[in-house]
Amino acid sequence: MNSLDELLHPITPDRFLADYYGRKPLHIPAEAGTSRAALTDWTEFNALLSQTPNWTPETLKLVMNGAGIPPEFYCEDTDGPAGKRLRPAPAKVEVFLSSGASLVANDIQGLTPKLRALSEGLGHAFSGKVGANAYLSFGGMRAFTTHFDLHEVFAVQVEGEKRWRLYENRAENPVGFPVPDKELIGWFERTRGRPMVEVHMRPGDVLYVPRGWYHDAMAQPGASLHVTFSVTPLHGGALFGLLETLALEDPAFRAWLEPAEADAGEALARQLADLGGKLTALAQDPRLASAVAIAQQKLIDRPPAYGLPHRKPLTGYRRTTVPPPPFTGPVAVAMQWAFGQPDFAIEDLRAQFTFVATEAIDAAVETALKAGALTRA
Repeated sequence: MNSLDELLHPITPDRFLADYYGRKPLHIPAEAGTSRAALTDWTEFNALLSQTPNWTPETLKLVMNGAGIPPEFYCEDTDGPAGKRLRPAPAKVEVFLSSGASLVANDIQGLTPKLRALSEGLGHAFSGKVGANAYLSFGGMRAFTTHFDLHEVFAVQVEGEKRWRLYENRAENPVGFPVPDKELIGWFERTRGRPMVEVHMRPGDVLYVPRGWYHDAMAQPGASLHVTFSVTPLHGGALFGLLETLALEDPAFRAWLEPAEADAGEALARQLADLGGKLTALAQDPRLASAVAIAQQKLIDRPPAYGLPHRKPLTGYRRTTVPPPPFTGPVAVAMQWAFGQPDFAIEDLRAQFTFVATEAIDAAVETALKAGALTRA
């Protein structure tokens, strides 16, 4: 399972994007022969947890009744190359689990081939950052109280069963929370509204919960294990940083702002109107669209592809005196770098710009080669 299509089947991606994405939750029960429950299992999950040196208090957390258990209660100091570090102690973790705690394994999207493949597929589907967390709970226990997330949620039940409760209220496109962390639990309970629907999740089921939708979940009798994929694309706030880079190329944006107290503020008003017009023009500048495309591509994780003991041959190119052809989009940044070198290997070019599709780089180099701007080294 490595694509949105496979995750949502039998719902098509087109129907999902048109009817559900960013609009309302979607529960997809498992079908006979589905591979979704095979995303991981108890054997593989236990093996991952047993790799103790790879876990930290940030990536392996214990939670009980909505509150995190302090790391010093389930971790130990261990010696390593960087000195002493806290590491989860399996025996202590098991004691807390026996006492009713739930376990959260964060950032597991790169730990197995199946998790890597689906994470990359979702990243490409939404041009966003994808994370994966595993949640282990036992019957009647709730790891987290009612809340909403700041990202899109795709939950895959892989072992046991869990009941999710979705509420009628939803925050509109949240990018943060309006109250301090210590006040969040009470604020969520006051603002969640009435229960809207309960979803009983079984192995192979998928639940999509849009950003900002209030929900909570509780394991059913026995042990429950599910993996949540969080998808976080760029939002409009990212434009401010991208616009700043382009705007400061214009001396008008580097000029001092007129004093607000002078001339009853009229000079400042005229200056702001002028700058506003320039910002409108910049919003239509193809360079901004290209910068957005690059920023989106940088969010997508590309799984490693080691092929040892085979060593990949290096294919060298050298620039000539012929001017390079024009390039647009993210590949233009890569080719600008390439033509800034006296010679380069295309393998190094791909490695320097992993956010640019390999096919786009290969096509651009071939175009430059045919134009006579490059020659084989």
